[in-house]
Amino acid sequence: SGIGPARVLEKAGVKAELDLPGVGENLQDHLEAYVQYACRQPVSMSPYLSVWRRPLVLAQWLTRKGPGVTNHFEAGGFVRSNSEVTWPNLMLHFLPIAVRYNGTMPATSTGHGYQFHIGPMFSNSRGWVRIRSSDPLDKPAILFNYLSTPEDQKEWVEAVNVARKIMNQSAFEEFNAGEISPGSSVVDEQSILNWVRKDAETALHPSCTARMGSDHLGVVDPKSMSVHGIRGLRVVDASVMPTLTNGNIYAPVMMLAERAADLIMGNTPLSPINVPIYQHGKKT
Repeated sequence: SGIGPARVLEKAGVKAELDLPGVGENLQDHLEAYVQYACRQPVSMSPYLSVWRRPLVLAQWLTRKGPGVTNHFEAGGFVRSNSEVTWPNLMLHFLPIAVRYNGTMPATSTGHGYQFHIGPMFSNSRGWVRIRSSDPLDKPAILFNYLSTPEDQKEWVEAVNVARKIMNQSAFEEFNAGEISPGSSVVDEQSILNWVRKDAETALHPSCTARMGSDHLGVVDPKSMSVHGIRGLRVVDASVMPTLTNGNIYAPVMMLAERAADLIMGNTPLSPINVPIYQHGKKT
């Protein structure tokens, strides 16, 4: 479109129609890792991933019954990584199965396992999305920049240790057959970070690359959702968030869309409410 950072556009062979330096910058996401344990008792959902069971799971799902009607993120919560933070800065989900998003399961002595998905919510790492050429079918270059700050690294070490602390409580003792991932050899700070770099996955919350704001890096006017300097062009999705939310982004995006719909239609929106938010030790 020619809208974005002029230096990036021109390098890609695209004429800059409007120099908006903030387009594609400020990329944020939630990174998560699986802390997995083998289960002593045959009570996990692991057997349902057997090939021969899948037709039965499908048949039950068609009648809205059985293991196929849930995503198996059966429990979750927000916790603090240390006593210094005043708001919960970690999110975790518990699954009664040890499995990756691609469906692969670790080998265990009992064939059963369970896991936590855990990760920091307030990472201050920032990345970008940038055009690479004038070919609209050419995929962009994306750099999430995970673990690029000391604060981000510190929170990740704490996150893994918090998950382990919970998993090794007495309530889990009758089920705990030992840690599978990251494993007993991953203990010190550097080995934990190396494991996170290798094993962690996106929580699929990329956002903030067309952030609202009135400064030189602002892309969208929060009073209208219009792109600065362009008539008739609005952005209404997670990319307009200035910072990532403390949790999953689905509900906040729906709220944003409702607000934008009122602005676009000329309806009187709800009055703003000022509430404190926490980010890296300060309220704003």
